Amino acid sequence: MSKKTLPLSDCEFRSLLEKAETPFYLYDGDAIKENVRALYDAFSWANGFINFFAVKALPNMHMLRFLSSLGLGADTSSLVELRLARESGIDAEKIVFTSNDTADEEFKEALKMGVLVNIDDICHIDRIKELALPWPERICFRYNPGSKRTGNAIIGNPVEAKYGVRDDQIVSCYKRAKEEGSSFFALHTMVASNELDESYIVETARMLFSLVKRIKEEAGVDISLLDLGGGVGIPYRLEDDPISFYSLASKIKALYDDMIIGEGLNPVRISFEMGRAITGPFGYLISKVRHVSHKYKDYVGLDACMANLMRPALYGAYHHITVLGKEADEKDHVYDVTGSLCENNDKFAIDRRLPKIERGDVVVIHDAGAHGHSMGFNYNGKLRCSEYLKENGNIYKIRRAETYDDYVSTITDEMEIV
Repeated sequence: MSKKTLPLSDCEFRSLLEKAETPFYLYDGDAIKENVRALYDAFSWANGFINFFAVKALPNMHMLRFLSSLGLGADTSSLVELRLARESGIDAEKIVFTSNDTADEEFKEALKMGVLVNIDDICHIDRIKELALPWPERICFRYNPGSKRTGNAIIGNPVEAKYGVRDDQIVSCYKRAKEEGSSFFALHTMVASNELDESYIVETARMLFSLVKRIKEEAGVDISLLDLGGGVGIPYRLEDDPISFYSLASKIKALYDDMIIGEGLNPVRISFEMGRAITGPFGYLISKVRHVSHKYKDYVGLDACMANLMRPALYGAYHHITVLGKEADEKDHVYDVTGSLCENNDKFAIDRRLPKIERGDVVVIHDAGAHGHSMGFNYNGKLRCSEYLKENGNIYKIRRAETYDDYVSTITDEMEIV
């Protein structure tokens, strides 16, 4: 079972609401610090352990600087994310660029920056050569195990995934990279997303440890960094149990001792690219109730909409909801909690049991600290909301809300013939 807590007292919330216009996001930096401390403590046995935070989860430079101060690196997947990471002050050796249908300019920028480039396909080797780019000293390949592994429900069957180098090509990739002059080799995979079954992550480690040995034997290449991907889930529902970093680390250590140290393959540095598991449980979307309407069902209409948080509409994802000041009230009403988009799937909850709700009530949507604000959009002309960070007793605005001028800023003053 998981427990859903609030990051502020009722009085602190009321004070913030006098200054911050809803909807807005609030991130609990103090809780994030403790979470990161636990992760690094759990993996303290792994010399040089690092988590490359998945920038896609929360692409705000203030947050990236904050996370960097805690020892995290950055996992990037686009030109903009690369620049965000570097402009946040994260050192190049702590940045991974995970290639996916990669544009030439992305290869050029990543190699120019000197970050670790994670190659997604064997054809990308030739593309880097065709671009006459300096061959990287450090290189990584993303592995797709194909039929050797079953992906979880979110990622799907690896055979049908667009990501990663095929099993029958992976050794050849390392041979090519070695011939081209690389001297530092990393290995990565990502076969799960939001996974709460610890054994799935452990079996991913087992699969990669075995592949480290195979690459050594068949390509004569020593893997120096092993990125176990992200995929560690969070307990969105009350009945979900969180994954324990300590339990996970202990089981991976047992495999490492047997399959890496026991086979004379060490040292292999261990890393993850967790994003959701780092910030997800510690982000909140705060919204006010505009209307409570009674049609064929009862609806609670918020000033937030799926443009602010699209996971429920996109995935049918569950997010716990607290009505501020009514935490102890009996949940004796059933509502659909909705936004104002001209789309019927603009709903945060369907048939949710909640206390009686009235216009002006403040609603807190939990577990929105990853893939929340970052997945926002401007349909219906909805403007992106502000973001705040709580740390050491202070609350900082880290992103202002968009304005109409922001929305129209990319429209040319005059139509241009091209």
